[in-house]
Amino acid sequence: MPNGIAKAQTAETEPAVPSAGLPLIGNDRDVRSKKPPALSFLLRMDTARLLVRVVTLLALDYIGISLAIFTALVIKAAVQGPRVDVHAALVDTQNVVAFAYLVTVLLFARSHLYAPRALRPGFTRVISSLFQVTVVALIFALVNHQKFQSYYIFYASLFFAAAYISALRWIHERASGALLRVAGQARRAVLVGMGQHIDEVAHALGDGAQSPVEVVGCISLTPRTGNGLRSLGTLKDLPRVLDEQRVQEVIIAAPDFPQTQAVELVDECHRRGVRVRIAPTTMELLIQRAEFVPGQSVPLFELRPPVFEGVDFALKRTFDIVVASLLLIVLAPLMLAIALAIRVTSRGPALFRSVRPGIGGANFNCLKFRTMHTDAEQRQADLELHNEASGALFKIRDDPRLTRIGRLLRRFSLDELPQLFNVLRNQMSLVGPRPLPLRDFEQLEDWHKKRYLVLPGVTGLWQVSGRAELNFDELVRLDFLYLERWSVFLDLTILLKTLPAVISRRGAF
Repeated sequence: MPNGIAKAQTAETEPAVPSAGLPLIGNDRDVRSKKPPALSFLLRMDTARLLVRVVTLLALDYIGISLAIFTALVIKAAVQGPRVDVHAALVDTQNVVAFAYLVTVLLFARSHLYAPRALRPGFTRVISSLFQVTVVALIFALVNHQKFQSYYIFYASLFFAAAYISALRWIHERASGALLRVAGQARRAVLVGMGQHIDEVAHALGDGAQSPVEVVGCISLTPRTGNGLRSLGTLKDLPRVLDEQRVQEVIIAAPDFPQTQAVELVDECHRRGVRVRIAPTTMELLIQRAEFVPGQSVPLFELRPPVFEGVDFALKRTFDIVVASLLLIVLAPLMLAIALAIRVTSRGPALFRSVRPGIGGANFNCLKFRTMHTDAEQRQADLELHNEASGALFKIRDDPRLTRIGRLLRRFSLDELPQLFNVLRNQMSLVGPRPLPLRDFEQLEDWHKKRYLVLPGVTGLWQVSGRAELNFDELVRLDFLYLERWSVFLDLTILLKTLPAVISRRGAF
């Protein structure tokens, strides 16, 4: 960006020259230039918030690591003998927690897990960093010639650390987010782009009262239908808008944003210390997986199909079998109680076999606890006019076909539990694109069907990203994002986030 660099270098020595697209207005000092030490010291509120954030996260991570090691030692003692020496477990925890915590902090810092909220990665990075901590600790122990009867303490501590630290950080995110919203500290953002895309991104960001982003308005390059967002003018007005509206973030929402204007927009924002983000299109999600093909006269990138094969398939399938088996054992009493409640409160079987397309579009019987009366399918056509969902989906908030117990099961997604048997039968995966009923599948567009290249999932990004609050195209893009970014850590993260999403019942009906 040579034009932007030149402007930054001459900002203090020459008058600012307005560019063709974005004229400079107001203060022409580039905030990227170094501040005097005295001025930096005076920014004590930002420094105080930084210290509170880092100290709080460090304390939570220490608690999580200590509890993880202590829990692993207590369980080991309980298995080995009838008497559990809690004091001995505490002493052993104190002996090793300092090293484990030091490595954790270093690797977490390397992964930017102490960064501000807007820049801090999600739980996937937490789990992958903890895995690296475990590997480092194991190598250190072996190099120091420590002998172990088993390596239980390493993988048990990893499991409990992932659970404890993820839970503690999730609570911190919710609590600090609520405090920031009460204090009016939501990030002030402006959407810049094309009309329709602005509306879609604004809808996806949700209500400012619940979102960490407060959209103060939009600047559209094309006419828009309007969804309540305040128009702040044209692209030439951006410098004035950034200054007057105290904007902290500009979100570009346009697949065909003019390149020259985009370069100038980014430079103008960075001059004022405003963060720039891009709401990706489907093509941009695909490009992240593209592989360069050398030896061509024109640079070419190849998009390989997002299928799970080889080591990836073995990892995912092993993960599915182990976790699904454990969940079935733990949830067996609850599932039996649900089956009995269904049989007692309504006529018909406890299980419902819903024929749904799976991998490659091949049909399979998706198992669910029955939540509707037995004539539900015959009444489907009469209810089509009352559909509240977009695209191919069919959803009614107060569906008259639901039984009394079925409404409760749907609210907390308990009707999906029998699909754990589908996982063991290799018809589904624990995490993946949700299988749609035949009625919905027949209404899909061709580009939607890429989601059927892999096994459907019991849960997925749909369930932890707003569920029924998102329109259908947004849900399909989440499926694409999952396919491009898959890892065992991502599967584990989605599973960990599914329970809070179900309990909060956000977007569920």
